[in-house]
Amino acid sequence: MITYKELLEVFFAAHDASARAYSRQYMSMVFFHDEEQEQTAREVKARVEARVGRPIVTEIVAASTFYLAEDYHQKYILQSDSVLMRDFTRMYPEFSDLVDSTAVARVNGYLHGCGSSAPLEAELDLLGLSGEGAARLQERAAR
Repeated sequence: MITYKELLEVFFAAHDASARAYSRQYMSMVFFHDEEQEQTAREVKARVEARVGRPIVTEIVAASTFYLAEDYHQKYILQSDSVLMRDFTRMYPEFSDLVDSTAVARVNGYLHGCGSSAPLEAELDLLGLSGEGAARLQERAAR
């Protein structure tokens, strides 16, 4: 578990929050659930803006009804790998279970270039992948 402030720090460090999205669908946005979270979000945003020296375009808005994106957007990078998808669809025959899986989210992150080899090696056996799937993940994550 991490704090809301720590989550915001990771969020702002993981992307260029000063870059405008080419469509609203892909815009950078922070949601808050109460006044304390709103204040924290605004403080972190201001600190990031001062550090990078450019306006941050990330919007900060109250959380409301959340809608999942269409299936083809879910775990997008992972869906392009037939070996890993075969492993995960065996474990999660229902696509909604695949989308909700922490292991699937972690693998998708590694495929996207998030994480390093040491944590991957430490948790590789816990992901439930076949030998072929584990080798494929190591190969793709090393790129």
